[in-house]
Amino acid sequence: MNTKMIRFILAKMLGVEAILLLLPALVGAVYGERDALYFLPVSAVLLVIYFIAGQRKPQNRTIYGKEGMIIVASAWILWSLFGALPFTLSGSIPYYLDAVFETVSGFTTTGSSILIDIEALPQCMLFWRSFTHWVGGMGVLVFVMVLTSLDKNNTMYLMRAEVPGPEKDKLVPKMMSTARILYAMYLGLTLIEVILLLCGGMNMFDSLIHAFGTAGTGGFSNYAASVGHFESAYIDGVITVFMILFGINFNLYFLLLLGEAKSVWKNEELRVYLGIIAGAIAIITLNISGQFPNPLKAFRYAAFQVASIITTTGYATADYNGWPMLSQCILLLLMIIGACASSTGGGIKVSRFMIVIKSIRREIKQMLHPKSVNIIKINGKKIGPDVLRVVYIYLLAYMGIVVGSILLVSIDNLDFGTTFSSVMATLNNIGPGINDVGPVGNFAEFSPLSKIVFCFDMLAGRLEIFPFLMLFTLSAWRRKF
Repeated sequence: MNTKMIRFILAKMLGVEAILLLLPALVGAVYGERDALYFLPVSAVLLVIYFIAGQRKPQNRTIYGKEGMIIVASAWILWSLFGALPFTLSGSIPYYLDAVFETVSGFTTTGSSILIDIEALPQCMLFWRSFTHWVGGMGVLVFVMVLTSLDKNNTMYLMRAEVPGPEKDKLVPKMMSTARILYAMYLGLTLIEVILLLCGGMNMFDSLIHAFGTAGTGGFSNYAASVGHFESAYIDGVITVFMILFGINFNLYFLLLLGEAKSVWKNEELRVYLGIIAGAIAIITLNISGQFPNPLKAFRYAAFQVASIITTTGYATADYNGWPMLSQCILLLLMIIGACASSTGGGIKVSRFMIVIKSIRREIKQMLHPKSVNIIKINGKKIGPDVLRVVYIYLLAYMGIVVGSILLVSIDNLDFGTTFSSVMATLNNIGPGINDVGPVGNFAEFSPLSKIVFCFDMLAGRLEIFPFLMLFTLSAWRRKF
């Protein structure tokens, strides 16, 4: 284990967070808020750590997959622990564990909240809370790669440990260039959404907050009623479209830039993703039409909520706790499936869902025709045994975490719907669940133990389980592989 290189990269990352903390301080200065001062001491401490441990590169700069996973998991934990301090120092979130929960929820783009009176927070705190979504959307390591040289020889292991999906594709031969292309597209889409929201009557601050939440598919709003606060069909429509766009594999946007539109539409995962969205919207629209004055309004709310849940954004324009059980069950299934691989969305991912379905179909064919050769293909490419093994193990680990988390959270003795959906909402990085943690509820009533479990689930879900579990595997720190 190259601990010196791990320490060097983590110190460099904390230095970047120190700079980022100056942004909400600047926002607070613009609004004349004294709370902005609480970002400065945290930033100063991080800069000291950077200057002590992040200046000299170790002689041995080689890292492998093991170090990459540990660096990624450690970075997310450290960014969350330090990022929570301004909330507690200012008194905006008095209890540090609650502040950590809120910050982990921000960086992992989950959007679950313990806040009861969101609108009472200062603007600088609301900005930092939502800006964590935008930074975490593409990944904190990818973000640091874009801003700094970090370590060009080792970026492959860092990016593979952080970018979601069963397979990690490079857009161009160099990982550093890939990271910069991804963030250029990410920034471009965010700016377009900000402009469109401004055209819909939002002010600049609200536009930035909701663009950050949409881009990172996180869902933090600066209003208790979320996007429903604006009561605007135009704003609902813009955010619906952009939630769906940010749930698409970003590699496909690169193909569009290269003029390969046909290749994009031939992408099997994209077509399944859009098909699931269309089917869910159609069924829910029919199911809830009796609760709205006309079918068009039912479609508007159904489309928004389907896009919000499948992309794991978590924004809300209606309280779906009052919808028929069929609609609630569909939304719960969408929570599990999630968005596309290599997007900012969470969940199991559509690509894994496709692999599982095709694996079941292959086994049935094999039983019917034992001598036949059946190959699993996605986008015309054979899915090798290594990828299948990783997908199956991921799903087993996923189910293990779900069961363990539900048992621990059930100690709070809340109803099953709340207990189950709170675990699914945090592990899949969605935000709201159903019942007490629905779109008009929050996570404030849970015990400290449950909040720690949720923090674990949010980090494990965002890092796709294994990088986070690697951090707690003692043998990984001792053995070379």
